Amino acid sequence: MERMSSKVDFRLSFLGRPTANDGVECMHGTAECLGNILLLCAAHYYPVPLSLPFAMCLENDYSNIPNEELVRQCALEHAVDFDKLNECASDQDTGLGLKLLRDSVERSIELGVRKSCTVRLAEKVYCVHDGDWKECPKGPGVNDLVVEIEKLYNSQDF
Repeated sequence: MERMSSKVDFRLSFLGRPTANDGVECMHGTAECLGNILLLCAAHYYPVPLSLPFAMCLENDYSNIPNEELVRQCALEHAVDFDKLNECASDQDTGLGLKLLRDSVERSIELGVRKSCTVRLAEKVYCVHDGDWKECPKGPGVNDLVVEIEKLYNSQDF
């Protein structure tokens, strides 16, 4: 993504269910929702070359999300301001973090995404990970995705 970030509109979208009072219910509970909010706040404030490595750092220890020590460590490693993330995630006045999550969940629903992780490219499903990579007609590898992005980016149709 670092190489391709200028050629794609990279967005995280999460699965969940909108609830009353503009809330969201996540499949694995409140901790998952908070972790998703932290990732969305990072993506909101930082460009992909910073926010994506931060997200990957958290995901590498996903069972400990949203443990403050893990979040602080990943933030420090990837030049992400922990206080800014914390404010975004917990701000009751603006509700920014929850709004980002709700918008993300509604986007997933609108696009018909049912599996995490679903990779979309040029408004279409490119590949789905459901225990293993599936539905990947162009191939599931990183290089396969890069080649396809380059082709689309250099074509007249993109």
